[in-house]
Amino acid sequence: GTLRNNSYLYEGQTYGMTRHGFARDNMFSVKQQEDSCIVLTFSSNDDTKRMYPFDFELELSYILNENTLHIYYTVTNKGTADMPFSIGAHPAFALPGNFEDYSLVFENDETPVSTQLENDLLSSKTIELPVKGTVLPLNYDLFENDALILKSHTSRSLKIAKNGDPFLKVAFSDFPHLGIWTKEKAPFVCIEPWLGYSDPENASGNIIEKEAITILSEGEKFRAGFSIIIL
Repeated sequence: GTLRNNSYLYEGQTYGMTRHGFARDNMFSVKQQEDSCIVLTFSSNDDTKRMYPFDFELELSYILNENTLHIYYTVTNKGTADMPFSIGAHPAFALPGNFEDYSLVFENDETPVSTQLENDLLSSKTIELPVKGTVLPLNYDLFENDALILKSHTSRSLKIAKNGDPFLKVAFSDFPHLGIWTKEKAPFVCIEPWLGYSDPENASGNIIEKEAITILSEGEKFRAGFSIIIL
Protein backbone atom coordinates (compact mmCIF):
# COMPACT_ATOMS: atom_id res chain seq x y z
CA GLY A 1 0.00 0.00 0.00
CA THR A 2 0.86 3.68 0.16
CA LEU A 3 1.88 5.89 3.06
CA ARG A 4 0.36 9.35 3.30
CA ASN A 5 2.88 11.74 1.69
CA ASN A 6 5.07 8.66 1.05
CA SER A 7 6.49 9.08 4.55
CA TYR A 8 5.95 8.21 8.21
CA LEU A 9 7.02 9.38 11.66
CA TYR A 10 9.00 7.32 14.14
CA GLU A 11 10.31 8.79 17.39
CA GLY A 12 9.96 12.30 16.01
CA GLN A 13 11.88 11.66 12.79
CA THR A 14 10.41 11.51 9.29
CA TYR A 15 11.30 8.62 6.99
CA GLY A 16 10.43 8.34 3.32
CA MET A 17 9.09 5.16 1.74
CA THR A 18 7.49 4.62 -1.65
CA ARG A 19 4.40 2.58 -2.46
CA HIS A 20 4.53 -1.09 -1.42
CA GLY A 21 7.74 -0.64 0.56
CA PHE A 22 11.29 -1.67 -0.23
CA ALA A 23 11.65 -5.47 0.08
CA ARG A 24 10.46 -6.06 -3.49
CA ASP A 25 13.25 -3.85 -4.85
CA ASN A 26 16.08 -5.76 -3.19
CA MET A 27 18.11 -8.88 -3.90
CA PHE A 28 17.46 -11.91 -1.70
CA SER A 29 19.99 -14.63 -0.86
CA VAL A 30 19.32 -18.35 -1.25
CA LYS A 31 19.36 -20.00 2.16
CA GLN A 32 18.11 -23.43 1.12
CA GLN A 33 17.30 -25.04 -2.22
CA GLU A 34 15.86 -28.46 -3.03
CA ASP A 35 13.88 -29.93 -5.90
CA SER A 36 10.54 -28.80 -4.45
CA CYS A 37 11.57 -26.08 -1.99
CA ILE A 38 13.50 -22.84 -1.88
CA VAL A 39 14.09 -20.47 1.04
CA LEU A 40 15.22 -16.88 0.38
CA THR A 41 16.40 -14.31 2.93
CA PHE A 42 16.87 -10.57 3.08
CA SER A 43 18.21 -8.63 6.07
CA SER A 44 18.44 -5.00 7.13
CA ASN A 45 21.46 -3.01 5.96
CA ASP A 46 22.65 0.59 5.76
CA ASP A 47 20.38 1.31 2.78
CA THR A 48 17.23 -0.08 4.40
CA LYS A 49 17.91 1.77 7.66
CA ARG A 50 17.74 5.11 5.86
CA MET A 51 14.04 4.43 5.21
CA TYR A 52 13.29 1.85 7.93
CA PRO A 53 15.48 2.15 11.07
CA PHE A 54 15.03 -1.40 12.35
CA ASP A 55 17.15 -4.55 12.39
CA PHE A 56 15.24 -7.43 10.80
CA GLU A 57 15.44 -10.60 8.78
CA LEU A 58 12.80 -11.49 6.19
CA GLU A 59 12.61 -15.09 5.03
CA LEU A 60 10.46 -16.33 2.13
CA SER A 61 9.78 -20.04 1.70
CA TYR A 62 8.26 -21.62 -1.41
CA ILE A 63 7.31 -25.29 -1.04
CA LEU A 64 5.75 -27.29 -3.87
CA ASN A 65 3.69 -30.29 -2.75
CA GLU A 66 1.95 -32.06 -5.65
CA ASN A 67 -0.76 -29.61 -6.82
CA THR A 68 -0.13 -27.01 -4.10
CA LEU A 69 2.40 -24.21 -3.73
CA HIS A 70 2.84 -23.11 -0.10
CA ILE A 71 4.36 -19.65 0.46
CA TYR A 72 5.52 -18.58 3.93
CA TYR A 73 6.79 -15.22 5.20
CA THR A 74 8.90 -15.19 8.36
CA VAL A 75 9.83 -11.83 9.89
CA THR A 76 12.29 -11.63 12.79
CA ASN A 77 12.95 -8.55 14.91
CA LYS A 78 16.72 -8.52 15.34
CA GLY A 79 16.77 -5.21 17.20
CA THR A 80 16.01 -4.02 20.71
CA ALA A 81 12.97 -1.83 19.97
CA ASP A 82 9.42 -2.76 19.02
CA MET A 83 9.33 -3.15 15.23
CA PRO A 84 6.25 -2.17 13.17
CA PHE A 85 5.78 -3.81 9.78
CA SER A 86 3.30 -4.75 7.07
CA ILE A 87 3.68 -7.45 4.47
CA GLY A 88 1.59 -8.81 1.64
CA ALA A 89 1.57 -10.81 -1.57
CA HIS A 90 0.81 -9.79 -5.16
CA PRO A 91 0.38 -13.01 -7.19
CA ALA A 92 -1.22 -12.63 -10.62
CA PHE A 93 -3.09 -15.43 -12.37
CA ALA A 94 -3.40 -15.59 -16.15
CA LEU A 95 -6.94 -15.51 -17.55
CA PRO A 96 -6.65 -16.17 -21.28
CA GLY A 97 -9.55 -15.39 -23.57
CA ASN A 98 -12.63 -13.40 -22.56
CA PHE A 99 -12.15 -11.83 -19.11
CA GLU A 100 -15.89 -11.91 -18.44
CA ASP A 101 -15.92 -15.72 -18.72
CA TYR A 102 -14.23 -15.78 -15.31
CA SER A 103 -15.49 -15.33 -11.77
CA LEU A 104 -14.20 -15.43 -8.21
CA VAL A 105 -15.85 -17.81 -5.76
CA PHE A 106 -15.74 -16.85 -2.08
CA GLU A 107 -15.46 -19.52 0.58
CA ASN A 108 -18.50 -18.16 2.45
CA ASP A 109 -21.81 -16.67 1.44
CA GLU A 110 -21.20 -12.99 2.16
CA THR A 111 -21.43 -9.50 0.70
CA PRO A 112 -17.86 -8.16 0.86
CA VAL A 113 -17.34 -4.42 1.17
CA SER A 114 -14.49 -2.74 -0.69
CA THR A 115 -12.91 0.47 0.63
CA GLN A 116 -12.31 2.93 -2.20
CA LEU A 117 -8.91 4.42 -2.99
CA GLU A 118 -8.35 8.12 -3.66
CA ASN A 119 -4.84 9.18 -4.67
CA ASP A 120 -3.63 5.73 -3.55
CA LEU A 121 -4.95 6.29 0.01
CA LEU A 122 -8.03 4.77 1.65
CA SER A 123 -11.03 7.06 1.51
CA SER A 124 -14.19 6.95 3.63
CA LYS A 125 -16.13 5.62 0.62
CA THR A 126 -17.07 1.96 0.36
CA ILE A 127 -18.94 -0.19 -2.15
CA GLU A 128 -20.62 -3.56 -1.76
CA LEU A 129 -19.28 -6.04 -4.28
CA PRO A 130 -21.96 -7.56 -6.54
CA VAL A 131 -21.54 -11.09 -5.21
CA LYS A 132 -24.31 -13.52 -6.12
CA GLY A 133 -24.31 -16.10 -3.33
CA THR A 134 -20.59 -16.77 -3.25
CA VAL A 135 -19.77 -15.79 -6.85
CA LEU A 136 -18.32 -12.49 -8.05
CA PRO A 137 -18.50 -12.30 -11.87
CA LEU A 138 -15.43 -10.52 -13.22
CA ASN A 139 -15.52 -7.49 -15.47
CA TYR A 140 -13.12 -4.58 -15.91
CA ASP A 141 -15.62 -2.04 -14.58
CA LEU A 142 -15.11 -3.48 -11.09
CA PHE A 143 -11.57 -2.09 -11.16
CA GLU A 144 -12.18 1.35 -12.66
CA ASN A 145 -11.12 2.87 -9.32
CA ASP A 146 -8.03 0.65 -8.90
CA ALA A 147 -7.93 -2.35 -6.57
CA LEU A 148 -10.76 -3.82 -4.54
CA ILE A 149 -9.68 -3.63 -0.90
CA LEU A 150 -11.36 -5.88 1.62
CA LYS A 151 -10.36 -4.73 5.10
CA SER A 152 -12.54 -7.42 6.65
CA HIS A 153 -14.26 -10.52 5.31
CA THR A 154 -15.21 -13.98 6.55
CA SER A 155 -13.84 -16.03 3.66
CA ARG A 156 -10.29 -17.31 3.95
CA SER A 157 -10.04 -18.64 0.42
CA LEU A 158 -11.05 -17.67 -3.11
CA LYS A 159 -11.43 -19.85 -6.17
CA ILE A 160 -11.08 -18.73 -9.77
CA ALA A 161 -13.67 -20.25 -12.10
CA LYS A 162 -14.07 -20.19 -15.87
CA ASN A 163 -17.66 -20.50 -17.09
CA GLY A 164 -18.59 -21.66 -13.60
CA ASP A 165 -15.87 -24.34 -13.37
CA PRO A 166 -13.31 -23.65 -10.59
CA PHE A 167 -9.71 -24.45 -11.58
CA LEU A 168 -7.54 -22.68 -8.97
CA LYS A 169 -7.82 -21.82 -5.27
CA VAL A 170 -5.92 -19.32 -3.11
CA ALA A 171 -6.13 -20.07 0.63
CA PHE A 172 -5.02 -17.32 3.04
CA SER A 173 -6.16 -18.09 6.61
CA ASP A 174 -3.23 -16.13 8.13
CA PHE A 175 -4.09 -12.91 6.27
CA PRO A 176 -7.01 -10.77 7.54
CA HIS A 177 -7.04 -8.35 4.58
CA LEU A 178 -7.33 -8.91 0.86
CA GLY A 179 -6.67 -7.04 -2.36
CA ILE A 180 -8.15 -7.99 -5.74
CA TRP A 181 -6.79 -6.19 -8.78
CA THR A 182 -6.38 -6.06 -12.51
CA LYS A 183 -6.02 -3.30 -15.09
CA GLU A 184 -8.08 -2.48 -18.16
CA LYS A 185 -7.77 -5.21 -20.84
CA ALA A 186 -5.12 -7.11 -18.83
CA PRO A 187 -5.38 -10.93 -19.18
CA PHE A 188 -4.94 -11.63 -15.46
CA VAL A 189 -6.36 -11.09 -11.99
CA CYS A 190 -4.36 -10.61 -8.79
CA ILE A 191 -5.53 -12.18 -5.53
CA GLU A 192 -3.44 -10.51 -2.84
CA PRO A 193 -3.34 -11.71 0.78
CA TRP A 194 -2.32 -8.78 2.97
CA LEU A 195 -1.27 -7.95 6.51
CA GLY A 196 -1.89 -4.21 6.39
CA TYR A 197 -2.92 -1.78 3.66
CA SER A 198 -2.61 1.84 2.51
CA ASP A 199 -2.91 4.73 4.93
CA PRO A 200 -6.32 6.36 5.28
CA GLU A 201 -6.51 9.94 3.99
CA ASN A 202 -6.50 11.25 7.58
CA ALA A 203 -3.65 9.06 8.89
CA SER A 204 -1.55 10.65 11.65
CA GLY A 205 1.69 9.47 10.02
CA ASN A 206 2.96 7.85 13.23
CA ILE A 207 4.02 4.37 12.14
CA ILE A 208 3.24 2.84 15.53
CA GLU A 209 -0.34 4.13 15.21
CA LYS A 210 -0.77 3.02 11.59
CA GLU A 211 -4.04 1.22 10.92
CA ALA A 212 -3.58 -2.58 10.68
CA ILE A 213 0.15 -2.44 11.49
CA THR A 214 1.84 -5.47 13.10
CA ILE A 215 4.24 -4.84 15.99
CA LEU A 216 7.05 -7.31 16.81
CA SER A 217 8.83 -7.17 20.18
CA GLU A 218 12.59 -7.56 20.57
CA GLY A 219 13.69 -10.99 19.32
CA GLU A 220 10.15 -11.95 18.30
CA LYS A 221 9.48 -13.98 15.15
CA PHE A 222 6.35 -13.73 13.00
CA ARG A 223 5.23 -16.32 10.44
CA ALA A 224 2.31 -16.32 8.03
CA GLY A 225 1.58 -18.30 4.90
CA PHE A 226 -0.84 -18.84 2.06
CA SER A 227 -1.32 -21.54 -0.57
CA ILE A 228 -2.08 -21.70 -4.28
CA ILE A 229 -3.85 -24.92 -5.25
CA ILE A 230 -4.49 -26.24 -8.75
CA LEU A 231 -7.91 -27.94 -8.65
